[in-house]
Amino acid sequence: MSQDIVADALNMIKNAKKARKNSIKISRISNLLIEILKIMKQKEAIKKYKINSKEKSIDITIGDLSECRAIKPRFSVNKTQIEKYRRRYLPARNMGTLIISTNNGLMTYEETLEEKIGGCLIAYFY
Repeated sequence: MSQDIVADALNMIKNAKKARKNSIKISRISNLLIEILKIMKQKEAIKKYKINSKEKSIDITIGDLSECRAIKPRFSVNKTQIEKYRRRYLPARNMGTLIISTNNGLMTYEETLEEKIGGCLIAYFY
């Protein structure tokens, strides 16, 4: 286990999907991870997640997902550089989601282009 909760959780989700498991239990949680899971649920990469506050864990049901990873190092990007990194991490133009941390919270790259703001690259999935 490393110190990066988000990278560990996304790696566990990816490995569970490769092992053809439908659900997974993650024992380390953070507010950033919960926000990432909200975005993944909106994009249907995961079907549902349930936070167990007593055990401090999350139960996740995996949906339509091929790959999910944290971006290391977390590059800071402005609004003109987002397209370059989208091409680097995502396989095709209309496939996948890049998650960016901005002053307005976590957003997908489409939302940051609409708002015309930059931020820090956190993760991607498709």
